[in-house]
Amino acid sequence: MMETLCTSDLTSKMAGKKYYIFNKPYNVLSQFTKELPQHITLQDFLSLEKDIYPVGRLDKDSEGLLLLTNDNHFKTRILDPKSEKSKSYWVQVEGEISNQAKVLLEKGVDIKLKTGIYRTKPCKISIIEEPKVPMRNPPIRKRKNIPTQWIEITITEGKNRQIRKMCAAVGFPCLRLIRCKIGSMMFADVAQGSYRSLNSSEIKSLSNYKD
Repeated sequence: MMETLCTSDLTSKMAGKKYYIFNKPYNVLSQFTKELPQHITLQDFLSLEKDIYPVGRLDKDSEGLLLLTNDNHFKTRILDPKSEKSKSYWVQVEGEISNQAKVLLEKGVDIKLKTGIYRTKPCKISIIEEPKVPMRNPPIRKRKNIPTQWIEITITEGKNRQIRKMCAAVGFPCLRLIRCKIGSMMFADVAQGSYRSLNSSEIKSLSNYKD
C-alpha cells in the first residue's frame, strides 16, 4: 500500500525540488540525450536544471502530457503500479469502433509483451468528438473511404505501447495517440511544445497527499 503523507511532509519533501509539465509533440524522444544527430529530444524544447528527468515516458510517435522532476520520491509515487494512477489518452483510430470492441477493451484484452502474452486490466472507454488539438506534423495517414474516430481511454497501468496494442487487438489501429490526463491533471493550459512549473496543489494531487 502506498504511504499517505500530510501537508507538512509534502512541504519538507518539496524543498529544493522542481516539477514541470511538458506538452510533448509528435516525433520527440522522451529524453535529453541525442543518440543520433537527427534525433529531436527534450533538449530542443526545454531549458531546465541538469538534474531534471522525465517521469516515465511517451513513445516518439505519441503526444501529450509528460511530467519532469528532480524529486525521485515523487517519481516513485507516480510510477509505482501499486498506486494505480490513472492516465487518460485521446486516441484516433481507423474505422468506427464497434460496441463489441469497446466492451472487449473495457474488460481487458491480450497483448504481446517481451515477457509473453499479457491480459490488460479493466479500463474506461468513451467515444468523443475530435479534440481541439493542433494538426499533427506530419499528418496522420488516411485511407480512402475509411473513416476515423476519436475515443478516450483511461488506464491504470502502462505497459510498452499498451494503448496501440490494445486498439490493434480489437481491429481498430491507432492513428494518433495523445496523453491528455494523469490523475485529475490535464494539460489544457500548456501549448504543444511548451512547458510550465507545477503548483503545490497539483503536486499534492499527483502524489496522493492529503491535508
